[in-house]
Amino acid sequence: MRLVVNPSPASGTIAASPSKSYSHRALTFGLLADGRSQLREVLLSGDTLATLGAARLFGARAEVSGPNVTMDGGKLACPEDVVDCENSGTTMRLMAGVASLLPCATVLTGDASIRKRPMQPLIDALRQLGVECASTRGNGLAPLIVKGPNKGSKCSIKGDVSSQFISSLLICSALKEVDTEVELTTPLKSRPYVEITMGMMRTFGARVEMNKRGFLVEGRQRYVAQSYRVPGDYSSAAFPLAAGALTAGVAVTGLDPEDKQGDRRIVDIMEEMGAEVRRGQSSLRVSKGRLQGITIDLADAPDLFPIAAVLGTQAKGRTEIVNAEHVRLKESDRIKATADFLKAMGAEVRETRDGCVVQGPSRLHGAIVDSLGDHRILMAAAVAAMVAQGTTSITEGDCYRISYPGFVEDMSALGANMRLVE
Repeated sequence: MRLVVNPSPASGTIAASPSKSYSHRALTFGLLADGRSQLREVLLSGDTLATLGAARLFGARAEVSGPNVTMDGGKLACPEDVVDCENSGTTMRLMAGVASLLPCATVLTGDASIRKRPMQPLIDALRQLGVECASTRGNGLAPLIVKGPNKGSKCSIKGDVSSQFISSLLICSALKEVDTEVELTTPLKSRPYVEITMGMMRTFGARVEMNKRGFLVEGRQRYVAQSYRVPGDYSSAAFPLAAGALTAGVAVTGLDPEDKQGDRRIVDIMEEMGAEVRRGQSSLRVSKGRLQGITIDLADAPDLFPIAAVLGTQAKGRTEIVNAEHVRLKESDRIKATADFLKAMGAEVRETRDGCVVQGPSRLHGAIVDSLGDHRILMAAAVAAMVAQGTTSITEGDCYRISYPGFVEDMSALGANMRLVE
């Protein structure tokens, strides 16, 4: 299936898609919390459905009604089958921590993309905590075998590979019999994602302390069921907002201006580049402006890399994206994938070790783009195609459903000329 996009303006208002990051965590806490949690406005996409399926295998009872999930949790069980995390790295990493609490062996696997993504730092940290954890192929990649119980009191881990490793360790440590110290051996990147985890731990009744060395999590805690509403997602909203900055003007409702999401930075990036930004109490509107190239540091917002580069192609002068080396370890090597599709569309872009340099503005043209099955590459390429001359055809055109199942519907409602074809 291909996504075919023709040049078209975007204007109007849409509601924000629910946050994928919060949805993963809400489903995980629903599994671990004693009692019945009412989780509202949950994103039910490919990735989060993998987490829901895993939660059920670990013993949660879950009923889905529209965007709402009722979960009975607090009684972990040994999975009766392999835990298939599909294309979701977050599922793999959070559920590895859950599996470490159990005395039985759990096998976690996923699709071909997941089996290429690094797991060794989490494997090593869990081993330091007394967990039997191994890659079945001995190469630090999934499939994984995890066998607890997790009884250790101290581990160390790099902070600049994936914040999901740290989130996994923090979440499971609260349920152990001992206090756990998680020491960071390198500076923490993607800090906002860890802050989201810490905030949700507090919401569901657990305490965690951040200090100069890393984190301290008290043991013998319990998570308590909650009524919880998932907020709107800045990561997904970045694409229609960017389309508004490049064409006419787009408003997205349901976005909390005080949210800790790192990808909230997209609003500042567009404003710094010269787009017109209007902030409301729960909405944002971005309109076209005379964009200027800037330096963009994405250490805490790596998922913005592809769409930030697209913005750079339409900005006057030099746009440099830095501190994004960790996006090479996502669903694809996003630095290379982004540079490849933008070059194919006529942009002047050069890869660097930790990002890229874009010289603009460029007259983009339609092209055949390989999404590599990466949802953020596809959505960024689709936005670029809206300001390109001619038709753009993007492979694996429905992979946006992994994180933003309403992408094509929302963009079409804003006027985008895009459609899925066989």
